[in-house]
Amino acid sequence: MSRIGKKPIPIPGGVTVTIGDGRVTAKGPKGELSMTPVKEVEVTREGDEILVRPVEDTLKARAMWGMQRTLVANLVDGVTKGFEKKLQIIGVGYRAQLQGRTLKLQLGFSHDVEYPVPEGIKIETPDQTTIVVSGSDKQKVGQVAAEIRAWRPPEPYKGKGVRYADEYVFRKEGKKK
Repeated sequence: MSRIGKKPIPIPGGVTVTIGDGRVTAKGPKGELSMTPVKEVEVTREGDEILVRPVEDTLKARAMWGMQRTLVANLVDGVTKGFEKKLQIIGVGYRAQLQGRTLKLQLGFSHDVEYPVPEGIKIETPDQTTIVVSGSDKQKVGQVAAEIRAWRPPEPYKGKGVRYADEYVFRKEGKKK
């Protein structure tokens, strides 16, 4: 039995959730998001709560139950609060700046890396070594942050590169004589 799947999802004020035609749609102050749950679970609304239940007691239905509940909860959280990921750039001469809808990164290559900001994502650079990726879709925010980090992941010897703000980079000791 899924412990996560059993929990009802509360619908906060200012958010409208519609369930129909095999889709769950949430509309709130940060925008509108929708998803199609798998056929092994059913999503119902009872009062000001959303419930996710497996259709039948199969192994696949139980496996999908908790994940689908989390995806629906992410829809509701996304249209109310939104999601954000912070990235830090560490290294001499490494920096980032936003020019219109393009993030320009200097990461030690012979050229600047230009990353076009996708639709529905907001990127801020409070200073030259910090990037804040925010938006209402949790998957998209994480994907954009991972794509930016992939240009120069942190290396274990000096710690240089792009890392998440809360990421711990295991440092290795260099050669000994």
